[in-house]
Amino acid sequence: MKRLLLPLLIALSLPAVAAEDMRQLVPLPVPAQQSLREEMLDNLLALHEIHSLVAVGKYAEAGQVAESRLGWSARGVHAGKPPEARPGLHMPPAMHAMGMDGHKAASEFAAAAQTGDRDKTLAALPKLMTACISCHAAYRTR
Repeated sequence: MKRLLLPLLIALSLPAVAAEDMRQLVPLPVPAQQSLREEMLDNLLALHEIHSLVAVGKYAEAGQVAESRLGWSARGVHAGKPPEARPGLHMPPAMHAMGMDGHKAASEFAAAAQTGDRDKTLAALPKLMTACISCHAAYRTR
């Protein structure tokens, strides 16, 4: 055990060297940046709720959360805001397309989960997560 702990303690005591962030910077107006941040935080909460429901076998409920908070039904959440607060209007087309892919993946997960079939639900979950991860790995707003 000591042999495993010592390298970890040494690594934790070394100063952190920040790697250069190679993601594409997408400058958004401050109101759009705030709207997007709020949406992404809510998406994290929805993903947590989905995973928690899947973990206890509540697949149909997880599907309902996915569709209502992340899927096609969740598109247009910023439509009533002024243009400077609507992130989609300021995104590069490829980033916007990734967002639409995320909504599609969430709806596909929802459809699988709402069947109540464990295997279908679990098989659809990685695609949902990949949609989020791929966009966050490619883009940043600050």
